[in-house]
Amino acid sequence: MDENKGLSYFFLGLGIGVAVGMIFAPQAGAETRDQIRNKAMEGGDYLRRRSADLKDEAAGLVDKGREALNRQRDQFSSAIDAGRQAYRDTVAEGTGGQGSEITPAGQGL
Repeated sequence: MDENKGLSYFFLGLGIGVAVGMIFAPQAGAETRDQIRNKAMEGGDYLRRRSADLKDEAAGLVDKGREALNRQRDQFSSAIDAGRQAYRDTVAEGTGGQGSEITPAGQGL
Protein backbone atom coordinates (compact mmCIF):
# COMPACT_ATOMS: atom_id res chain seq x y z
CA MET A 1 0.00 0.00 0.00
CA ASP A 2 2.84 2.39 0.73
CA GLU A 3 4.14 1.92 -2.82
CA ASN A 4 0.77 2.96 -4.27
CA LYS A 5 0.75 6.11 -2.14
CA GLY A 6 4.26 6.99 -3.23
CA LEU A 7 3.39 6.54 -6.89
CA SER A 8 0.22 8.60 -6.54
CA TYR A 9 2.13 11.39 -4.77
CA PHE A 10 4.65 11.36 -7.59
CA PHE A 11 1.97 11.82 -10.24
CA LEU A 12 0.22 14.47 -8.14
CA GLY A 13 3.50 16.43 -7.88
CA LEU A 14 4.14 15.97 -11.59
CA GLY A 15 0.69 17.32 -12.43
CA ILE A 16 1.08 20.30 -10.12
CA GLY A 17 4.50 21.07 -11.63
CA VAL A 18 3.12 20.98 -15.18
CA ALA A 19 0.18 23.19 -14.22
CA VAL A 20 2.38 25.75 -12.46
CA GLY A 21 4.81 25.73 -15.39
CA MET A 22 1.99 26.42 -17.86
CA ILE A 23 0.56 29.21 -15.73
CA PHE A 24 3.85 31.00 -15.20
CA ALA A 25 5.41 30.35 -18.62
CA PRO A 26 6.34 33.71 -20.17
CA GLN A 27 5.64 32.59 -23.75
CA ALA A 28 4.42 29.73 -25.90
CA GLY A 29 6.51 26.61 -26.47
CA ALA A 30 7.39 27.50 -30.06
CA GLU A 31 8.57 30.94 -28.98
CA THR A 32 10.63 29.43 -26.17
CA ARG A 33 12.24 26.95 -28.57
CA ASP A 34 13.05 29.78 -30.99
CA GLN A 35 14.58 31.80 -28.19
CA ILE A 36 16.68 28.83 -27.06
CA ARG A 37 17.78 28.21 -30.67
CA ASN A 38 18.73 31.89 -31.13
CA LYS A 39 20.69 31.96 -27.88
CA ALA A 40 22.48 28.75 -28.86
CA MET A 41 23.40 30.26 -32.23
CA GLU A 42 24.66 33.43 -30.53
CA GLY A 43 26.74 31.30 -28.20
CA GLY A 44 28.18 29.37 -31.16
CA ASP A 45 29.04 32.60 -32.95
CA TYR A 46 30.71 33.94 -29.82
CA LEU A 47 32.75 30.76 -29.44
CA ARG A 48 33.83 30.89 -33.10
CA ARG A 49 34.94 34.52 -32.77
CA ARG A 50 36.69 33.86 -29.48
CA SER A 51 38.49 30.77 -30.82
CA ALA A 52 39.68 32.78 -33.84
CA ASP A 53 41.00 35.47 -31.49
CA LEU A 54 42.74 32.87 -29.35
CA LYS A 55 44.22 31.25 -32.44
CA ASP A 56 45.66 34.59 -33.56
CA GLU A 57 46.97 35.25 -30.06
CA ALA A 58 48.59 31.81 -29.91
CA ALA A 59 50.19 32.30 -33.32
CA GLY A 60 51.65 35.61 -32.13
CA LEU A 61 53.05 33.96 -29.01
CA VAL A 62 54.58 31.16 -31.08
CA ASP A 63 56.23 33.73 -33.36
CA LYS A 64 57.62 35.64 -30.36
CA GLY A 65 58.95 32.40 -28.90
CA ARG A 66 60.56 31.45 -32.19
CA GLU A 67 62.22 34.88 -32.43
CA ALA A 68 63.52 34.62 -28.86
CA LEU A 69 64.87 31.14 -29.56
CA ASN A 70 66.64 32.37 -32.71
CA ARG A 71 68.20 35.28 -30.78
CA GLN A 72 69.42 32.92 -28.06
CA ARG A 73 70.82 30.53 -30.66
CA ASP A 74 72.67 33.39 -32.39
CA GLN A 75 74.07 34.64 -29.07
CA PHE A 76 75.18 31.12 -28.17
CA SER A 77 76.87 30.68 -31.55
CA SER A 78 78.60 34.04 -31.16
CA ALA A 79 79.82 33.05 -27.69
CA ILE A 80 81.19 29.76 -29.02
CA ASP A 81 82.95 31.54 -31.89
CA ALA A 82 84.42 34.10 -29.46
CA GLY A 83 85.63 31.28 -27.21
CA ARG A 84 87.26 29.49 -30.13
CA GLN A 85 88.96 32.69 -31.24
CA ALA A 86 90.17 33.40 -27.71
CA TYR A 87 91.57 29.85 -27.56
CA ARG A 88 93.36 30.33 -30.89
CA ASP A 89 94.76 33.67 -29.73
CA THR A 90 95.97 32.14 -26.46
CA VAL A 91 97.59 29.22 -28.28
CA ALA A 92 99.28 31.60 -30.71
CA GLU A 93 100.60 33.82 -27.89
CA GLY A 94 101.76 30.90 -25.75
CA THR A 95 103.68 29.21 -28.52
CA GLY A 96 105.05 32.31 -30.09
CA GLY A 97 103.42 31.24 -33.30
CA GLN A 98 105.51 28.03 -33.49
CA GLY A 99 102.77 25.53 -32.69
CA SER A 100 104.27 23.97 -29.56
CA GLU A 101 102.15 22.61 -26.76
CA ILE A 102 100.38 24.81 -24.24
CA THR A 103 101.77 24.51 -20.74
CA PRO A 104 99.25 23.89 -17.99
CA ALA A 105 98.37 26.86 -15.78
CA GLY A 106 100.88 27.49 -13.04
CA GLN A 107 103.82 25.83 -14.77
CA GLY A 108 106.73 27.63 -16.31
CA LEU A 109 106.58 30.57 -13.92
